[in-house]
Amino acid sequence: MKDKSSILFYILGSFFIANAILAEFIGVKIFSLESTFGLAPLNLTILGIENLSFNLTAGVLLWPIVFVMTDIINEYYGRKGVKFLSFTTAILIAYAFLMVFFAMNLSPADFWIERVTPLGTVNMHQAFNTIFGQGLWIIIGSLTAFLVGQLVDVTVFHFFKSFTGSSKIWLRATGSTLVSQLVDSFVVLFIAFYIGAGWDLKLVLVIGLVNYIYKFTIAVIVTPLLYLLHAFIDRYLGEELSEKLQKEAMLK
Repeated sequence: MKDKSSILFYILGSFFIANAILAEFIGVKIFSLESTFGLAPLNLTILGIENLSFNLTAGVLLWPIVFVMTDIINEYYGRKGVKFLSFTTAILIAYAFLMVFFAMNLSPADFWIERVTPLGTVNMHQAFNTIFGQGLWIIIGSLTAFLVGQLVDVTVFHFFKSFTGSSKIWLRATGSTLVSQLVDSFVVLFIAFYIGAGWDLKLVLVIGLVNYIYKFTIAVIVTPLLYLLHAFIDRYLGEELSEKLQKEAMLK
């Protein structure tokens, strides 16, 4: 625990894994971005499909943090660091879903099933299973998109870094996120809803495009955060160790 590089990897990895798992579970809630900010729905028309608005999974609150962590880990620990954490996270997400599946199939205590609330009586057992009982195709799509997106991200990041060196953090970080999220946005919808639910391909593509517009915007907005984290980490590690880790990351 006296090794600063190990402590940093532990902290970054913990945030990475925790946010990825949380994003999977809170992602069952779909919210209206426009209504959240008191705005009227945009009602876009794309490829002939009307009344499209920014109705997004609540997981988008946390995925930007995952992307920032990915880029920072890339910067200091290279491909091996990102791949190690990505596969570890995917295994833990699958484990979490398996435990939730077992929990859903436990027989509920009689006194717990019904709860009286100001809005009426709620069947807690049904509510629990409805909220956490994501479909198998959604789980497969989400995990596949996560892993593919991470592998694309690390590849594009190091492609840009081979040209930029230690400069232009915004280019390699934001650029890799934009490319990986383009892939992620369509892979999850294609598997979960085109293959799993039989949606029309055009509808899948249009919804993927709407989601990507949001992700594109957020990726640009959070770019300054990368510089703040980079400066904080460099100060924590010290100039010598920081440069050493970044040089080694290029070789990993």
